[in-house]
Amino acid sequence: MSHSTLRPAQVCGALLAALEAAEGRRRSRKRDQTPDGIGLTIKRELLHRAVQENPNPEAFEEWLLHTALACAPQSSGAVTAMARAIYDEWKLAHSMNEFKIWLDSGAPSDDAEEGKRKRERSEQSPND
Repeated sequence: MSHSTLRPAQVCGALLAALEAAEGRRRSRKRDQTPDGIGLTIKRELLHRAVQENPNPEAFEEWLLHTALACAPQSSGAVTAMARAIYDEWKLAHSMNEFKIWLDSGAPSDDAEEGKRKRERSEQSPND
């Protein structure tokens, strides 16, 4: 992805891959994960919609705000916070080459790999 051709759908698709790492870290914490899960669910939904609708880069901030407010008007604070986080990551992908390279490479993470191994082990072990 070059900066001139960077589209919201590309960045948001890569950010969806990066959520795997967040899920791996979240599952290993020993505290109530409900708020984290809610935030990640909201973020995942916004990212999926951005990938599907692929808004124009020039209108991405406006699209995010509209989409966030349309998604869940009753919990607009949480949704707009996640939309802001996505927009900040979108801007970061344009301004920080290391972040863009990490996204381009599929957002690799040791946490994501460990989470994947744990899920595979739990799926292979019989349930009592």
